[in-house]
Amino acid sequence: MKTIKRWKFICKGFKSKNGDCKWKIGEWAKPIKKLKLCISGYHCSKDIYSAFSYIQGEILCEVECKGKHLSGDDKETWSEQRVIRAWKWTKKDSVSLSIYAAELCIENFEKVYPNDKRPREAIEAAKRWLKNPSSVNRSAAESAGSAFFSARSTAESVGSAFLSVRSAAESAESVRSAAWSAAWSAAWSAAESATESARSARSAARSAAWSAGSTAGSALIQKISKWMDSRLLVLKEIK
Repeated sequence: MKTIKRWKFICKGFKSKNGDCKWKIGEWAKPIKKLKLCISGYHCSKDIYSAFSYIQGEILCEVECKGKHLSGDDKETWSEQRVIRAWKWTKKDSVSLSIYAAELCIENFEKVYPNDKRPREAIEAAKRWLKNPSSVNRSAAESAGSAFFSARSTAESVGSAFLSVRSAAESAESVRSAAWSAAWSAAWSAAESATESARSARSAARSAAWSAGSTAGSALIQKISKWMDSRLLVLKEIK
């Protein structure tokens, strides 16, 4: 029977986030007869970025699939699946992803708001933690994220009212909101636990795409996807 290779994230202990499946490298999981996207079957994606968008686990897996399957836009569910290779995905990986995504859209933000240094400062706080993950730098990232979140919330409330009467400001406001969200996610990813850091990384990636609109956003997603593919070179493989 023909097999297909795909990607998925699972949790510590080689457990699926949903369901009770515990994986072992090289062993096929028990076949599932009834398949339903997001509900039943062994889920996976064609690329690492898509897999991360659904599950932010601590273990990245390359899987082999066979049998019946259902396909969504960027997600699949299969009746039979096994893990063939696995790598550790750590908090540092999530913070690195957050920083990369935030920097993809910060330039557009600074063109529109050249005097607002807060997003850049939030990104730099995350970079300092990445270089030296000390408690001091963690607290600094947390402070940057907390202060930045309050300022962003206030600005978004004002911006929402402003947009209701002036559509010409919409694109600029979208750039600001998305760039702020990405930068805040970068800072917060350094301050949070590994699990929450991964969720912040996902948020940063999505915000980067939103900042550019549909066509340009797709291009940014492709850049982030390529970054995640290249990240395999530095991840620690689990044997």
